[in-house]
Amino acid sequence: MGILEIRDCTIRFGGLTAVKNLTMSLERGALYGLIGPNGAGKTTVFNLLTGVYHPNEGSIELDGKSIGRLRPSRIAQLGMSRTFQNIRLFKSMTVLENVKLARHLTRTQGVFDAIARTRRLREEEVKIEQDAMELLGIFKLDGRADELALNLPYGSQRRLEIARALATNPRVLLLDEPAAGMNTQESLELMRLIRSIRDRFGLTVLLVEHNMKVVMGVCERIQVIDYGETIALGSPKEIQDDPKVIEAYLGGA
Repeated sequence: MGILEIRDCTIRFGGLTAVKNLTMSLERGALYGLIGPNGAGKTTVFNLLTGVYHPNEGSIELDGKSIGRLRPSRIAQLGMSRTFQNIRLFKSMTVLENVKLARHLTRTQGVFDAIARTRRLREEEVKIEQDAMELLGIFKLDGRADELALNLPYGSQRRLEIARALATNPRVLLLDEPAAGMNTQESLELMRLIRSIRDRFGLTVLLVEHNMKVVMGVCERIQVIDYGETIALGSPKEIQDDPKVIEAYLGGA
C-alpha cells in the first residue's frame, strides 16, 4: 500500500462529472506527476485530496487513514500540504511571518500557555522561528525574511509558497503548477529544488504542471487524465510515446 491511495473516486457538480473513477497509488518517496489538458480535472483532484471537496463515490487514504470526509485543517495536520496554481501568500505579512504562521500548525502548547506566556511557549516560539529561518535558507530567502511577501519577485514568491507548505511538516506535498510564470532558468532551478526537498525531507511529491520539460525532467511516474478519467500511466518515456496522450494534447493532429 502506498502512502496515498485514491480508489475509484468520482465527484459531480450538478450534471457535470469532474472526476470519474480515479484510482492513484503513490509510493513513499515518489516524485509523481498528474498531467492533462486544460479542464481535465487536475486541480479538482487536489481539492479532493485536501478536503476542499468530498468525493461522491470512492475513497482516499493517507498512510492508511481515510481522509475523504475530513476538513482541510485536519488533513494538513495528518501530513498533507499543498501550493496553489494562483499564489496565495499573506502578502501584507513578512516572508518570515508567512512561514512561521504555517509552522504553528505543529505547535504543542495550548491555550493556558498562550495566556500565561509560559516558558514552554516562549521556547517553542524560538524554535518555530529557528525552523522557519532554516527553511528560508534552503530556498535562498533568508536574506529577505523581514520584507513583505508582496515585494518579492514572482519566482521568489513561488519559492516562498513551497517553503510555507513545507513548514507544516508534511509527508505528502502537492505542488499545483509551481513553474507557472517562470522563465527557463527559474524552471531549471525549480526542478533541482523539487528533487532536493524530496530527498532532504523524505517527502512524497505529487506535481501538477503544464510545463512538460519540468514534468518529464522531475517525475519518475506520470498519470494522465482527460475529462476526469485516467488515459495513461507510466514512466516519462512511456507517456511521451503514448498515442492517447498525444491525441489528448494535440486533438488528434
